[in-house]
This record gives sequence, structure tokens and C-alpha cells, in this order.
Amino acid sequence: MIKQPDLSALIKNDPVDHFLLIKKIETKLTKQNKSYLYLELGDKTLSLSSNMWDNFEEIFPILNAGDVVKVSGFIEDYQGTRQIKIGAIRKAEISDNVSSLDFLPKSKRGLDEMISEFSKRIDQIKNKFLKRLLKNIFNKENLEKFSSAPAGKTWHHSYIHGLIEHTLEIIKICDLMCDIHPEINRDLLIAGAMMHDFGKTEELSFKNIFDYTDKGKLLGHIVISAMFINEETKKIQAFPEDLKNSLIHIVLSHQGKLEYASPVVPKTLEAITLYQADELSAKVNAYKNAIISQVNTESGWTKYINLASTELFKHGLSQDKEHEINKSLFD
Repeated sequence: MIKQPDLSALIKNDPVDHFLLIKKIETKLTKQNKSYLYLELGDKTLSLSSNMWDNFEEIFPILNAGDVVKVSGFIEDYQGTRQIKIGAIRKAEISDNVSSLDFLPKSKRGLDEMISEFSKRIDQIKNKFLKRLLKNIFNKENLEKFSSAPAGKTWHHSYIHGLIEHTLEIIKICDLMCDIHPEINRDLLIAGAMMHDFGKTEELSFKNIFDYTDKGKLLGHIVISAMFINEETKKIQAFPEDLKNSLIHIVLSHQGKLEYASPVVPKTLEAITLYQADELSAKVNAYKNAIISQVNTESGWTKYINLASTELFKHGLSQDKEHEINKSLFD
């Protein structure tokens, strides 16, 4: 990977002389019906928008999302949001020795550490049917894919290894709730936490850019996860029907509401616990990353974030502080 300053460290008027990954590219029309090129460009730390108003007709046909480009220009501010003002752009060449994989964001937690923690948590399951199910599902091949995948395309834990990081956060929250409320079936809840987003390994593609697969668009990760559980339980002799249904219910209801794409609403203690744990992990991560992505703007507030339905107060949060917090939590 070529050495260059992180996009997240650049402020208004800083020069840009970077290799960057095209996250999105399309032509748009101004109010005056004039065509322009819209690009979303990013590195591991940040994605920024850019518009090319002129002389893009030759470059546009040879560029696609997932391509790496060399960009020269500077950072400008538009309504409180950083953008890249492009002076020149070209497609990366073989001799540049760069790959799209160099630009995909990754979890700040160590992968080996997370895999070890996840595997140990499966070993702690006492119910023999659930333990066998989880060991079968999270075999070497599936665990490798699960631990590589992001948990989302853009909103939360949207980086390589994000899915296992998100799942481990939920497991911690669920374990705490089981300590507080011993009536909760811990094994069932933890199994549900491990399986709730398993379908994202097939819903999302993450080789060049994060996007949805055809299967993901047609079925969605909730249905994919439920189908997987249903098929795998058939391979385990005498797997209890009520246990299977309870586990599938947790997966089907984990987004909480019908309007949030859950086929059913939570109807058990385990299901409502997982829904709230999932919400907590996802929203804290998403809000934190939304704040960090705008730490170098002059305002103490982020821009209005549609998915949060509000602006967010930065409260002194920085990438350095986030790194220190993460290190203290997991050392």
C-alpha cells in the first residue's frame, strides 16, 4: 500500500494527491439541466464526495465503482461538509502497485483475538443441540467468511471484520442481561446473537466495494439466516422442534418491527433482549463513526444525518480518543 495521508486527517484547503477507491460514480443533472459527474471517493478512513463539472466525458466510460484512481486536487467545504475538488484524475495502472483491497476499512480490533473470543463463547454453550448446531455452522470455511464480512454496507460496523465485531458486542450485552435477568435462556439468546446476522455473509459482497448480492436483494439476511438454521437443524438427530422454532423466531424478529423488515415482532424474552442489544451495538457504532468522520470540520456538530434524524454533538470525540478507548476495553 502506497503511503499517503489519511483522508480523515485532511482539512479545508489541504492538498489531495492520493490513490482512492471509487465507492460510487454516476452522472447527474443540475437544475439548469447540465450534466456533471458525481463521485464518492474513499480510503480506509473516510469517503468524500466530489463533483466534476467539465471535461469528464472521456474518463467516465472507463471508470466503475470498485476502481482505484489517482486524484489530484484539494479539500473544500460545502455547507459544512468536506468534499474533494478534483484538478486531475486517472485510473490506476498496474505499475502503481495498488489494489482496491488496500482501501477497504477494517476493524480496529485484532482478527485473531476476535475469532478466539467467538470460538470460546461457542464452547461455553451448555445445550448440546445448540452447541452442535453452532459448531456445524461456524466450520472453518463459514467462520472465515463470517469473520471477514462487514456488518453493513454503510450504516454500522461497515468495515472488514465488522460482522464478528458487532456480534461479539451483542454477545457481551446479552450476557450482561442474562446476569441481571436469570429467567432468560442464556444458551438460546447467545445462539440467536451468533446467528442473527449470519445471512450477511451471503447478502453482502465485499471484495472491491461493499454492495448487496443478487441473493441479498431477493431474500435479505434475515431470511437467509433463518433458512440456514432450518436446514442445519435437519442434520442433527432429534433436534427439538420447539428449540429450533425459538431460535428462528429470535432471528426473524431481531429488527424489532414489521416496518423495519422483521417478518415478526419479538415475542419472547430472548427475542426482545436480542433486538435491544442489536440496536445498542449498531447505533452506538454508527453514531460514533458519523461523528469521527466529521471531526475536522469547524462546527461542534455534525451535519444532519438522515438515518439518525438529527445532528450529533461531537463532544470532543476524535479518532485518537476512539483508538485509546478501544485499546483500554480489549487489552
